[in-house]
Amino acid sequence: MPTSMHSFIFLCILVSIPLTGGTQLILVNNCKESVWPGILGSAGHPTPKDGGFHLCSGEEVVLEVAEGWSGRIWGRQGCCFDPKTGRGSCQTGDCGGLMKCGGNGGVPPATLVEMTLGTSESGLHFYDVSLVDGFNLPVTMKAVGGGVGCGVAACEANLNVCCPSALVLKRQGKVVGCKSACLAAKSDRFCCTGEFAIPKSCKPSAFARLFKTLCPEAYSYAYDDSAGLKTCKAPRYEILPMEIFCHFKQLVE
Repeated sequence: MPTSMHSFIFLCILVSIPLTGGTQLILVNNCKESVWPGILGSAGHPTPKDGGFHLCSGEEVVLEVAEGWSGRIWGRQGCCFDPKTGRGSCQTGDCGGLMKCGGNGGVPPATLVEMTLGTSESGLHFYDVSLVDGFNLPVTMKAVGGGVGCGVAACEANLNVCCPSALVLKRQGKVVGCKSACLAAKSDRFCCTGEFAIPKSCKPSAFARLFKTLCPEAYSYAYDDSAGLKTCKAPRYEILPMEIFCHFKQLVE
């Protein structure tokens, strides 16, 4: 089923009732168009719902993950899938041309929400919003009821409207994503690989500094730990899109 380019993902991770040894994830689509969440468990962790699914406008899906779960969530837009085979494509965040990503990550550029949840032995949760693989959609992750000191991981700006021309990803003549310097240049310096694979030699590029200016609470390059990585012991979290993004896309469509 095709969707227009102003589709956006609304994800809400919420623990409304304490769960024994786990966390409840409620994914909600509050936009007027269909969306396709992508999910990938880290090595050794399961991938809920086979890694992806379709959410109609106003629909929600509840997931339960075990304590200590680690993985990433991202939004896919501009998707069209065969309802019988589950095969098709997305303009951004595509995962091997499948509705159910099944262990495949999203093709960059894609804004990532990354997390490693705590356990009964170590309750501290780690989470971030990452632009290391580029940007396609604005999103924020914050603790609910976590008390003082819990950080907000976010990229609340629409980087697509101010993306440098060298990083622009277009589909059908429209800007749908903003590549990272690593993706655009494919060099060790920008990718923090090879001789640049240590914090001392891996420095933010001019493009990463631009991302950081616009989205100060997100990872802008590989070793952006001081500002990008958040920690908390909250029992619940919310991962929200900026609803204004949906309305903005409708206005400029």
